[in-house]
Amino acid sequence: MPIQDTLQGIARKEYGPRYRDHVLDVYKTYVDMADRISSRRESTNSFFLTVNTAILGLLGFLAQAAGLPPGRTALLPVALAGVVIALLWRRILLSYRELNSAKYQVVHQLEASLPLRPYDAEWQALGRGKDPARYVPLTNVEGRVPWIFAGLHAAVALWAIPWDKILCLFGAA
Repeated sequence: MPIQDTLQGIARKEYGPRYRDHVLDVYKTYVDMADRISSRRESTNSFFLTVNTAILGLLGFLAQAAGLPPGRTALLPVALAGVVIALLWRRILLSYRELNSAKYQVVHQLEASLPLRPYDAEWQALGRGKDPARYVPLTNVEGRVPWIFAGLHAAVALWAIPWDKILCLFGAA
């Protein structure tokens, strides 16, 4: 079912003379809600960036305190926790992207009932996100950061595994 069919409530003729005013009020409220989602996403990014940076700092501290390489296995649980946290961050970002995408589809439909369509015009001016030379959506950029942290945590985890002992179990050493 098209968004317009779902969005449309009472027909303009049935609603009465204040229809357009009320559509405008709904539009203002809805755009404000979309902006709040973006603010929450920014807060989420700050939180996870801080947590991942703290984990890497903790790994460095533990590495120094454990007198590595002999005590490097102590890093493994922390590094694996870092991988999990980075992957959860990525999933949350995808959820925000999906939610924002849906919200702006509704905003564009609401604008169809208004004299001007500023969000739709802005999106058109940006090439609707299809030309990276013109505009790269923030979600494309921010979505890479959790992968970078996951890779860093995974590298530490792989380094912390006592491969020499594992290989001895299989007679390879």
